[in-house]
Amino acid sequence: MTKDSERLLTTARGGKAKTGPFNNPLDFIAEDHMREREVCALIDKLVTASSTKSAERKMIVEFLTEQLPLHLADEEIDLFPMMLERCDPEEEIKELIEKLEADHGHALADAPAIAALIEVNKTSDTGFSEKACARMIDFAGHARRHLILENAIILPIARVRLTEDDLETMRNHMRERRLDHHKEKTK
Repeated sequence: MTKDSERLLTTARGGKAKTGPFNNPLDFIAEDHMREREVCALIDKLVTASSTKSAERKMIVEFLTEQLPLHLADEEIDLFPMMLERCDPEEEIKELIEKLEADHGHALADAPAIAALIEVNKTSDTGFSEKACARMIDFAGHARRHLILENAIILPIARVRLTEDDLETMRNHMRERRLDHHKEKTK
């Protein structure tokens, strides 16, 4: 387990990002990024430890299947298009956003598979197969590299470039997405 994973495990908050009030949607996205890093640390723990708490496994599965798709939609439907509109061409943000969108495609495809691996193995203390471990390690490593780009480049530029109207639109869309998701889930 990496030092980053160990630190995140000792500070992991679990649960979901606060859903209201969305004072600043960029802060909400940053909190989702921290939660994703915590989930990566828990995945590392699953791979290296012989047993984990069922609450930790549940947190991983819930994040990958419920929260991650909403988070990716926040970025792809609102954040990225707004940044493309607000940033100057010489900032070369378009190429980075295209890479991040490709990463999102992989995350949306891989996250359910990782969640399924964890679900299938939730009552076993025998650990995961070598193939499953490699897949989980690859997923967590890819997610971390992706988060570095978003936290170091995208969010700081967004904080400078997005207008109050952009943030209000984003806040409203994020709220609507979560309400719609909740309604769909409780049907």
